[in-house]
Amino acid sequence: MFTATLAPWQWVALAMRFDVFGTLIEVCRRDTAWQVFYVGSEGKKRLAQDIVVPASVPEEQLEDYLADIRHEYASAEHNEVKRLD
Repeated sequence: MFTATLAPWQWVALAMRFDVFGTLIEVCRRDTAWQVFYVGSEGKKRLAQDIVVPASVPEEQLEDYLADIRHEYASAEHNEVKRLD
């Protein structure tokens, strides 16, 4: 019998992609915590250890929270945070 083993980033109840000032990230809800991943041009993901989203931040406030903690990466060309899905 074949048994699939899932990587930790695959055990999610909710996943959303954001363009954060020109950087593509994915925010996933896993159990009671948020996990953040950088998404490469080929679709590969790596854990964004420098972005921490507290579990208390609700889904509808993620865009604002990400803008607050990453605003130093804003530029004239990339001046907003937007949800992609």
